[in-house]
Amino acid sequence: MRHLLDTRTLAREDAIRILDVAEDMAETQGREVKKLPTLRGKTVVNLFFEDSTRTRISFEAAAKRLSADVINFSAKGSSVSKGESLQDTAQTLQAMSADAVVVRHGASGAPRTLATSGWIDAGVVNAGDGTHEHPTQALLDAFTMRRRRYGAGASRGRDLAGYRVAIVGDVLHSRVARSNVWLLDALGAEVTLVAPPTLVPQDVSRWPARVRYSLDEAVADGPDAIMMLRIQLERMNAAFFPSEREYARMWGLDPVRLRALPDDTIVMHPGPMNRGLEICAEAADSPRATVREQVTNGVSVRMAVLYLLLAGERAGTDQKEDR
Repeated sequence: MRHLLDTRTLAREDAIRILDVAEDMAETQGREVKKLPTLRGKTVVNLFFEDSTRTRISFEAAAKRLSADVINFSAKGSSVSKGESLQDTAQTLQAMSADAVVVRHGASGAPRTLATSGWIDAGVVNAGDGTHEHPTQALLDAFTMRRRRYGAGASRGRDLAGYRVAIVGDVLHSRVARSNVWLLDALGAEVTLVAPPTLVPQDVSRWPARVRYSLDEAVADGPDAIMMLRIQLERMNAAFFPSEREYARMWGLDPVRLRALPDDTIVMHPGPMNRGLEICAEAADSPRATVREQVTNGVSVRMAVLYLLLAGERAGTDQKEDR
């Protein structure tokens, strides 16, 4: 694996390979000493042009547990805020001999530009770009679903065929929704998007998912997993729904809807949560909620991605030289 830029082009076999390696990484995190020497001598740069404490810390923890050196680069207060271009920043990282760059950027396509421009030799991981994708979030979500479905010890090599997932909320602005739709489809799951018409993308007819406008109807379908998306008020420059109270009433997972779900339906959220808006406290804190598991699993999945990007590539090179 040279780069991880999206899930739309990620083959089923590659996705399962990442999830299986993440299982191996998760096993090591149960030990007293969690650190592995796998990426010793490698340098991972977290290049964040947007704020995202959770994602940055998760990638930082993943890299450090693999013994890589980590450099955190924040655009705020940096040369970028003084007008430096992405190309100049990339060439600075190249001069620092970065082996992998984890990029979060407000412009859709920025990680792909970095990966294909020739400005840098490092492997690139997309940590969220504009309203495009967030592939490692989708992978950790799939990892969580697979474990809940089969159990931690029996999920290796398995996909999510026939698994029914409802993704609810601000689909229009959500890179999490986009990445999940393509990945879950590759793994055989059935995806339903639930949102007010104003928060449904115009090109959704080309997505491998069906669309509903009623959360009550989606709940009545009895999904295996329901994923509540955060309402991204910071990305909204218009009135996409009448009021927050109206949104919570129509499309929020309240106690009544929570109790109407089948007992084995899991409740997911990419975080951070707007309690009382898209999800009630009872749902967020219930045993069926996987929010904390998703955070824990995120480190294992990102360890797997960095391993396959760096150690996997090195192993492949060594084998070619042997031949």
